[in-house]
Amino acid sequence: MFTNHRRQNERTGRYGTPRLRYLQELVSQFQNETSEEIKERIAAHLANFSYDPYNYSFLRQLNVLELFLDCITESNERLVEFGAGGICNSSVDPANAAVIVECGGIPLIITCLSSPIKSTVKYALAALYYMCNPLTKDTILKAEVIELIRRYAMAGSDECLHNLAKAFLEKHVP
Repeated sequence: MFTNHRRQNERTGRYGTPRLRYLQELVSQFQNETSEEIKERIAAHLANFSYDPYNYSFLRQLNVLELFLDCITESNERLVEFGAGGICNSSVDPANAAVIVECGGIPLIITCLSSPIKSTVKYALAALYYMCNPLTKDTILKAEVIELIRRYAMAGSDECLHNLAKAFLEKHVP
C-alpha cells in the first residue's frame, strides 16, 4: 500500500521518526558500515522503501539512487541484487529515471543483465523497460542488449524472466 502524508503521520505517531530522518539514518549507517552482511540488509531495506512514490523525493534528496548505482558496481552479488532492485522500484518515476540516466546508470543496469542471480536480471530488465524512451533508446537498444533480451524471451526455464523479456521486446523493439 502506498503512503501519503496523513497515513504517514498516523503510522509515525507523535514520537516517531519522520520518514526523511529515518532514511537519512539508514544512508549514514550504510556509508559507515564495514560489515557486508549489515550493508546488504540496509540496501535491501532502502530498496523496499524505493517502491513507494511517497519516498521518491526523499530518495533523490538523500542520493539513494546513486547509492543503488554504487551497489551495482560492487563484487558482492547481494549488494548488486539489492541495488538493482532499488533502481527497478524507483525507475518508474520519470524524475528518478532522469537522475539514474544523468549518473551514467544505464550501462551499469545493462551489466546486470548478465548476472548469475536471476532476480538481479529481472530487476535490470524491468528498470530498462521503464527507462527506455526516445532519449535513452540509443544507449539501451544496442544490438548485443537486444540479442541478450531475445535469448531471455526464448528461454522457458523462468516464466517471469521470459514474460519480462517478451514485454520489453514488444514495447521497445520494432
